[in-house]
Amino acid sequence: MGRLGTGNSGDAGPEPADDPRRHTTDSIEKVDAVVVGSGFGGSVAALRLAEAGQSVVLMERGRPYPPGSFARTPSEMGRNFWDPDRGLYGLFDAWTFRGTEGLVSSGLGGGSLIYANVLLRKDEKWFVNESPVPGGGYENWPFTRADLDPFYDAAEAMLQPVPYPYQDTAKTMAMEKTAANLGLSITRPPIAVTFSTGPGAAPRTNQALPLPHYGSIHGPNTVRTTCTLSGECDIGCNAGAKNTLDHNYLSAAAFNGADVRTFHDVRGIRPLAPGTDDGGYEVRYVVHDPDSKGGLLTERIIHCRRLILGAGTFGTNFLLLRNHGSLPALSDALGTRFSGNGDLLTFIMDAKTPATSGSRPGVRTLTGSKGPVITTAVRVPDSNDDDGDGRGYYVEDAGYPAFMNWLIETAQLKTTVKRTAKVAAQLFKDRLFDAGRSNVSADLAAALGDGRLSASSVPLLGMGRDIPDGVMTLRDGRLAIAWTMATSTEYFGRVRGTMSEIAKDLDGDFIDNPLWWAKRVITVHPIGGAPAGRHPAEAVCDSYGEVFGYPGLFVVDGAAMPGPVGANPSLTIAAFAERASAHIIEVGNKARHRGISPGDAATVQDTSNREATGQREATVPPEAAGAVVDVGALAPRALAPDATKGKAARPEQPASAAAQAQAQAQAQAQAQASGTRGLEMPGKAAKEATSVRFTEQMHGWFSPGVSDPEKGRSLGRDRSRKIMFELTITAEDIDAFAADPRHPAKAEGYVLADYFGGRMPVERGWFNLFVEDQSDDGRPARRMLYRLWLRDPGGTPFTFTGHKLIHNEAGFDLWPDTTTLYATILRGHVPPDVEVGPDVEVGGSQDGVVGAGILFIRPLDFAKQLTTFRAEGPAPAAGLLTFGRLFGGELWQVYGQAPRRVPFPLKPKR
Repeated sequence: MGRLGTGNSGDAGPEPADDPRRHTTDSIEKVDAVVVGSGFGGSVAALRLAEAGQSVVLMERGRPYPPGSFARTPSEMGRNFWDPDRGLYGLFDAWTFRGTEGLVSSGLGGGSLIYANVLLRKDEKWFVNESPVPGGGYENWPFTRADLDPFYDAAEAMLQPVPYPYQDTAKTMAMEKTAANLGLSITRPPIAVTFSTGPGAAPRTNQALPLPHYGSIHGPNTVRTTCTLSGECDIGCNAGAKNTLDHNYLSAAAFNGADVRTFHDVRGIRPLAPGTDDGGYEVRYVVHDPDSKGGLLTERIIHCRRLILGAGTFGTNFLLLRNHGSLPALSDALGTRFSGNGDLLTFIMDAKTPATSGSRPGVRTLTGSKGPVITTAVRVPDSNDDDGDGRGYYVEDAGYPAFMNWLIETAQLKTTVKRTAKVAAQLFKDRLFDAGRSNVSADLAAALGDGRLSASSVPLLGMGRDIPDGVMTLRDGRLAIAWTMATSTEYFGRVRGTMSEIAKDLDGDFIDNPLWWAKRVITVHPIGGAPAGRHPAEAVCDSYGEVFGYPGLFVVDGAAMPGPVGANPSLTIAAFAERASAHIIEVGNKARHRGISPGDAATVQDTSNREATGQREATVPPEAAGAVVDVGALAPRALAPDATKGKAARPEQPASAAAQAQAQAQAQAQAQASGTRGLEMPGKAAKEATSVRFTEQMHGWFSPGVSDPEKGRSLGRDRSRKIMFELTITAEDIDAFAADPRHPAKAEGYVLADYFGGRMPVERGWFNLFVEDQSDDGRPARRMLYRLWLRDPGGTPFTFTGHKLIHNEAGFDLWPDTTTLYATILRGHVPPDVEVGPDVEVGGSQDGVVGAGILFIRPLDFAKQLTTFRAEGPAPAAGLLTFGRLFGGELWQVYGQAPRRVPFPLKPKR
């Protein structure tokens, strides 16, 4: 049985034991495949690759949930959400975007832990091609139902879905009768729930189930039972009756040798340079520690030949968008074709039976809390079907946990207060007048009420082929989605119409989800963002999920769907992953791919061997000429617990700062151990020079693929590609700073650019206040120079180089000259002694130029900047005065003489 990365208690478990085939002298772990995420894509890939003899590491950010461990009490539920910044490591991960809300899960088993068990195949004629999408483009499915059918079979063999077997469940019987009345097509869909102890056995509740031959990833003492009909599928099945992925695919993967690790959160990915251990990918991750209470986490690194992304639609797209700088060849289709799979939630409340013999209508018992969440599915055909009109969809009954019944009843505040007051008045009256009545059972029953509303109510779930025109991007480092209901109004109108007809037939009140009135929906089936397709112009990956331009990088989850599945998407995602995994194995076998061996781990194969095995490599762009060897590539950084918060996350520390902090901590520990008093940073106490510092913030626009800052600004503004930085400039010795003609200072802070994944701390930074230059007309000029070493989440080094040109031209140009920065981003770390000219050519070549743009100081930011000047040392006032004299004097050298040409009306009188 494979090892699970943490114990079931939720505490971070031990690190994997050293394995000679996975570790080398440089301590970088190496495996055949890293699988990110444990949902319907990742778990499938982990099993199939492990079965094929590949060394597989699966990384899941959440914790394992064996039967009986899901939250139920209010105190448990209050912490059952995912937000590591706040010390929350629970099951539910809630997102909010423009036009839609999203609810996904975080735990071993991914979405299977909270989904409603339905495993429907995508309708054959819903694999559309050339289906127009508003705003341009088409919904194209590069594979067909026939392509997926064998893999649907394989997934069903593992997940064991069956139709709901009971014939006395109120909501099920009511839905079937109503569908017949309305002429709707209804079935009991296959659901991944175990109702009996074996094939052919009668369904019975709460019966112990034997473990499969591959055991359980939760241990040999895991106890699962048949379905208890508690309606708790969507909050985690404590009975273990749900055939969630941890009970099948993941347990089988661990049995076959896959290393399944929980609390492992992947942050960065980048292709390895050609010739580096047969190519492949570098994966950077952190390990969450629930006891750390939101502290920074140490970055870790693993190398793999194949990288399989199955982190869910939100997680996978966030990873790809955040690592765009390390993966510059990604298709422009990244982030497109987002859809909520047409999800719509409504309610039927207070359903009634027809009045008889002049009596009032009775209560129609639906009891949504009895049975699994979904037991029936109404299918409304699509215009692609022979008998459809419009975009097709499904309407399904929905259940809920029994405790929700109490919330429904107590939410009727007016009725509850009236009922309770009436009973209290009666008891007071009996006590006051000594009624001689000692049995008050009926009074208490009256206070509780008859539960009419909860007994006669049931939610309805709709899903289908909405318009996949949402766009996913990063905004200040966090995931953002632009989606609107407007283009899918007709679709949602049809779904609501069918739901309303069902409510009417049941003589119940049709209630919209409150979000509907705000023109918002909530989805539990996010789809798209990295769509599969025929070529990079329309898609991110091919029909097998392999990312265009990056051999060995695969997307196998809902992100790869090029449009809404229509039906519940889980089975289609699993089948897609099965097909992708079979393709990976087949290609590997054809190429005689033999897996990583101890010899491979220590030796780099030569090019001829790679060509013989058919190994392909991703193209890695060249670094800028003059870039130094990246000695800090493997140094660990200190990363925020929750990267999804973008610039609002805890500030991260670059490798240099993290190492310095660690060294300080060790020095203090040694000092305390030796009984000496802890000291400040080396040299600080004895420092005699006066230092001056200030903080500067600039904002602007940037565009990749251009070398002209003006063009980069124009394109960046049109495409909303923002860039900004906040730097603290420190002249550690103000006298030496003023005396040196290049006026060098240190720059610390961060650069924020969504193209590079958000906020990048400065590893090393150089600033020169005024460097002598000359204008084209021979007049004196100055340059302010910036050189910043950065590193994106994937670990790729970049250099931000920029200058402000201080020169006197016609008109008043002091403000624009001192507040406009012309910036270029270079690949690699280029030291400050390598000149970068105005034409942005480095070493005579434009290789290594990532992009360019222009940044500006906004007036309000300038006003704030003036308040940040600080001086420290023996003569702080003199230090500030020296800086002021230098700044003013240099400006006078440039602007102190009248310009040669002054336009009217500023032209002086003769």
